Amino acid sequence: MSPRFARLLRDSRAALFTMLGALAVIWAVQVANWLDDYRLSYEYGISSGRLDELPDIFTSTLLHFGWDHIEANSWPLFAFGFLAAYRGMKRFLLATLLIVVSSGLTVWLFERPDTVTAGASGLVYGYFGYVVLRGIFDRNLVDTLIGVAVAAVYSYLLLGVLPSAQGVSWLGHLGGLIGGLAGAWLLRNRGDRAPKDAPKDTPKTAANPSGPGTALLKELDDLGI
Repeated sequence: MSPRFARLLRDSRAALFTMLGALAVIWAVQVANWLDDYRLSYEYGISSGRLDELPDIFTSTLLHFGWDHIEANSWPLFAFGFLAAYRGMKRFLLATLLIVVSSGLTVWLFERPDTVTAGASGLVYGYFGYVVLRGIFDRNLVDTLIGVAVAAVYSYLLLGVLPSAQGVSWLGHLGGLIGGLAGAWLLRNRGDRAPKDAPKDTPKTAANPSGPGTALLKELDDLGI
């Protein structure tokens, strides 16, 4: 087993346990919130424009307004979160912080003052944007293919960032998506770039093949597959 593949397995296990733990916390909070008639959501959700409630951008992600609400968020949160985390927890945690702040601030700045916003959907949209673009910015073919597949299957999510979306915080979705896209760029892997003084034109010979198929084979070979 190659060192790179061993590291990938380690990071994937960390990603799996992290997302399972995050869901366990969110569901535990939901039970307590439900028993308290969702008072937590109203007290620690985001109310726009109030400085004393600005810290609620960090608590609102854990809160929901019903069982349907949390069920709708749980599966995509787990799936996109795992894909965002499986290549390293440090970048994932930084991306999560950026998404939470971006989504929360967008709601806090622009939502109507008489509205309370809570839910993990901002994170869902943020991880979605992060996963879709990360492979492109990292120049990683496997992650690029994952991003293309995610974009193709879940493209309908983009309807949730439109103002016409009813009964959902489209501002939270939009802010989360912007945070995820920005995170893919800001946290891109800069370690695999070719040096500036490297030859720009490498002859294509039988001993030095080039093309998408070769790039994919190199990715798989680096992973020990």
